Amino acid sequence: MSTLTRFLGDSPFRVILKLLVVSFLVGLVMNAFGWSPSDVIYGIQKFFIDLWNLGFHAIDRFLGYILLGAAIVVPAFILIRIANYRK
Repeated sequence: MSTLTRFLGDSPFRVILKLLVVSFLVGLVMNAFGWSPSDVIYGIQKFFIDLWNLGFHAIDRFLGYILLGAAIVVPAFILIRIANYRK
């Protein structure tokens, strides 16, 4: 088995034939949906940008919840500590 055949997983001719068939089918589906390669690239880019922004929004909300809870918990903790300190 040659290095190229081992790398490709099959003979070069069969790999090219498989790639042509799959490319044709993917092209058919993309044409049916009206997609172009630039639409796919833009969609992937938009997905990662939205994921990035959503991640920071989630962190912002998480920190907001912590601060909101701390506004009640920290004073209550201090009052409880002061009350127990007198005993």
